[in-house]
Amino acid sequence: MQSDPSTWVVLAHLLRPQGRKGELLAELLTDFPELLVGREDAFLVPPGFAGDRAGARSVAISSSWLPVGKNQGRVVLQIAGIETISDAETIAGLDVAVPGDQRLPLDEDSVYVSDLIGCDLFDKEVPVGEITEVHFPVTAEGTRLRDVAPMLIVQTDTGEEVLVPFVKAFVKLMDLAARQLTMELPAGLVDVNKKS
Repeated sequence: MQSDPSTWVVLAHLLRPQGRKGELLAELLTDFPELLVGREDAFLVPPGFAGDRAGARSVAISSSWLPVGKNQGRVVLQIAGIETISDAETIAGLDVAVPGDQRLPLDEDSVYVSDLIGCDLFDKEVPVGEITEVHFPVTAEGTRLRDVAPMLIVQTDTGEEVLVPFVKAFVKLMDLAARQLTMELPAGLVDVNKKS
């Protein structure tokens, strides 16, 4: 699927200062943390940003590392020009993102979250609803659980939300150009996972 250059792919969400030299702890939203450093197309944008590059702040990530302990699964970023705790506080809460036309190609078994949002979900031939969000399960400390399937948040025609595990074994057809995802879900899963 050709990506829209006006869309943004979020790589990390900046949480708070993490160190005395302007480092920031960030929620990692890419499976390729090793590719964060050295990107020349990264920008700081507010969450949900849908504007063009003129409204975004270009940044260079000078270093990164993966912490251990309670912050395992997150990333610590050093952004060029951010050298103090006060500097870091001014950008906490922003997203590190790249324009949609600059994202890296994925292998055939992977998909960008931004490509799933807005797709119509079908259980075999039965429409379930539109995918509005993808949630990644985390521990109580906020560490992403890598061995647990992400959850698709699906809005039905009646306004209900349904939680559907995004499990490879359930996926039968993913047609991103047509904005459709067809899955074969276990009997009763849609009714059991409705949130009102």
